[in-house]
Amino acid sequence: MNKKIRVLIVDDELLAREGMRILAERDKDLQIIGESSNGSKALEAIRSKAPDLVLLDIQMPEMDGFAVLQKLETKEIPYIIFVTAYDKYALRAFDVHALDYLLKPVDEDRFGRAVQRAKAILQSGTGWDQHILELLQDLAGKTPHHIDRVVVKEEGRIFFVKAAEIDWIEAKGNYAMLHSGKKSFLIREAMTSLENQLDPKMFARIHRSTIVNVERIRELQSLFHGDYRVLLQDGTKLFMSRRYRERFRERMTL
Repeated sequence: MNKKIRVLIVDDELLAREGMRILAERDKDLQIIGESSNGSKALEAIRSKAPDLVLLDIQMPEMDGFAVLQKLETKEIPYIIFVTAYDKYALRAFDVHALDYLLKPVDEDRFGRAVQRAKAILQSGTGWDQHILELLQDLAGKTPHHIDRVVVKEEGRIFFVKAAEIDWIEAKGNYAMLHSGKKSFLIREAMTSLENQLDPKMFARIHRSTIVNVERIRELQSLFHGDYRVLLQDGTKLFMSRRYRERFRERMTL
């Protein structure tokens, strides 16, 4: 194609923006015109730069991707490829005429297919109904997406902790502390977000501030009023509140 597609990248995580930039720069038909780190800056950039295509993160603090689009006039809305950690957002993405959705961590081949779809729609301006049908069929055939590793940034380095190696997780304000053996890692992730990303067959929320790997549980001790003390294999003592007790019934009888 002669005219390049002008692309804006929006994500509150620097590493995520860098990853999408690297993938986009490999396509000679794409021209990156800017990056935004939050919804407010994205709104300003869309209005001032009028991109053809926006790679838009859904989960952002204060103003998420959907809120950004809701604040735009219809004529201001560019074509959108949503980027999300959860399949559950995909159907809503189609409601706001997203060209496609990408699941984090973004796969290079999947990114390439999404861009090719975008090119086809942008060039032809037709076939929108068939495009949506294909995406819905693609979504219907997917199994739930659960992460098998967690990205940790520590002292200037970035590495991965396998989900299966995590013993338990505790809330630390807007952060979470992963406990794996004798090591602990602080990550910028809310507990509810982690709970939604982790495989529910492996992890269970036992308190508003605690998620545990069920394979690490050695013993449950009954306390008062339906509460429990949870003993892990390494001797760690955790607390299960009555509120989360019912969720445990799928795994064991209390």
